[in-house]
Amino acid sequence: MTSAPTRSADPRPEPEAGDPEARAGARARRIPDQDILACRSAGEGPRLVLAHGFTQTGLVWGGLDRELARERAVVRVDLPGHGGSAAFRTSVPDGGDLLARTGGAGCYLGYSMGARFCLQVALDHPGLVDRLVLISGTAGIDGSEERRLRRRADERLAEQLDPSDGSVADTVESFLRRWMANPLFGSIPPERDGFVERCTNSGPGLASSLRLAGTGTQRPLWDRLGSLDLPVLIVCGERDTKYVELGRRMVDAIGARARQIVVPGTDHAPHLQAPGSVAALVRTFLDEAT
Repeated sequence: MTSAPTRSADPRPEPEAGDPEARAGARARRIPDQDILACRSAGEGPRLVLAHGFTQTGLVWGGLDRELARERAVVRVDLPGHGGSAAFRTSVPDGGDLLARTGGAGCYLGYSMGARFCLQVALDHPGLVDRLVLISGTAGIDGSEERRLRRRADERLAEQLDPSDGSVADTVESFLRRWMANPLFGSIPPERDGFVERCTNSGPGLASSLRLAGTGTQRPLWDRLGSLDLPVLIVCGERDTKYVELGRRMVDAIGARARQIVVPGTDHAPHLQAPGSVAALVRTFLDEAT
C-alpha cells in the first residue's frame, strides 16, 4: 500500500492526571514490527478504504463492500485488536497512523469505531483523504467525567474477555451474543451480521481495543473538526437518535462541506440492515465532482 505522509503536528493523548486505568492502558500498547495492518482488496478503480466497527473484521460489511467494489478498489482493513491485526494494541491516534499507512491515498469509510479511526486519519494526514464517509460516528466524548465513566464501563467489558486477575475469561462467542443483543443494533439479518467471522477474533485482542481505543480513552476531536477541508458524508440510522444528534453536531462543526443522511427504519448499523440503500447513497456521494 502507499505510504502515508507524516501526520500533522498534534500531541498524543496522555492519561488524565491521577487516572490509573488510563496509565495502565498506555503501558499495554504494542505495535508489531510490521508497519501495516492486515487488509484485503477487491475491485478496480479509485481507492476506497473501509474501517469496521468493534468486534468485527474487514470481512463484516453485510454486502456493502461487494456493492462498492463494483466501481472501486475497496481495501477492507482489520483494525487494531481485530482479525489479522489482533497483535496490534494501539490508541486511536496510533491506529490512525497505521490505517493511513495501510490504506494510502483515497476515500475513507468507517463505521462506529472505524469512523473514529477514519476521522483521526483525515485530521492527522491532511491531503491523504479525498472524501470521508462516517457511519454512526462521533468525534468523542466532551466531558472528562463522562469519559472516566466510559473507561470504567469499557474496562468491565474488557475484564470479561481478558481478566487481569488471571481468572477464566469468557468465550468470544458468549461475549458476542450479549454484545449483539444490545437494542442499539436493532434487528440485523443473520446472513449479514457476520457472527461467525466475529467469532474469529480473540478475547485479548478485543479487550485491548476496549482499553486503548474506546471513546473514554480517546481525546475528543470536536475542536478540530473545523479544520477539515474535504467533503464529508455522515450516515446515521433513523432510530439511533443519539448518533443522529451527534451527526448533526458534527455537520455544524465541520461546516458547508459536510452533510448528514438519515437512513429510515434502521439503527446503529444501517449498512448491515440496509446495505443496498447505504451503498447507493455512498456511491452517489463518492461520484460527485469536488
